[in-house]
Amino acid sequence: MANNSEETYLMLSGLQHFQFCKRQWALIHIEQQWEENVKTVEGQHLHQKTDQPFIREKRGEKLVVRAMPVQSRELKLSGICDVVEFVQDESGVELHDSPGKYIVHPVEYKRGKPKKNDADLVQLAAQAICLEEMLLCKVDVGYFFYNEIKRRVEVSLTEELKDSVRDIARDMHQYYERRHTPKVKTGTFCKSCSLQHICLPGLMSKRSVKSYIEGSLAE
Repeated sequence: MANNSEETYLMLSGLQHFQFCKRQWALIHIEQQWEENVKTVEGQHLHQKTDQPFIREKRGEKLVVRAMPVQSRELKLSGICDVVEFVQDESGVELHDSPGKYIVHPVEYKRGKPKKNDADLVQLAAQAICLEEMLLCKVDVGYFFYNEIKRRVEVSLTEELKDSVRDIARDMHQYYERRHTPKVKTGTFCKSCSLQHICLPGLMSKRSVKSYIEGSLAE
């Protein structure tokens, strides 16, 4: 029987790493290696505003909760939502500590601008799955606030997108259970990776890390 305890949960934020590069994800989440670059530092600075645990703010018919912990037993992922907005609406769900009914929207803050791939979308969709499971509601819409363009973007969180998140989460757990760090596939994206010096993409496309280390020791 599979162990479904919280100890086996992976970080929800790892979805974006996994989409960007499976090797990067493995280096961070399996081998526990990390290097900071300008992008990660800027991202941390942007999140300082949202990462205030248990901060709740009432704005008219809207309840804003910052740094809300979430998890999903289905995905076996846990993490923190930058912001979750609860908008009062009779078609929504009841909250145990607030009168009325609310529809739920996750809001994610990003350093840059909208990406051409789905890396940001899968993270927001995973948050939606967590919120649906925890609050017994439907989460069909979420938002990104992109710091570079200084505006908010609404996105549709479809069942197709959520199904792709379920597939990715299964892949992540398979890698993690095997403690397997895949080989790198180099590309222009390697230049902006915060782990490029650990990963050694140029060397690894030609030889293994073991071969590189053995060669260095022999010199």
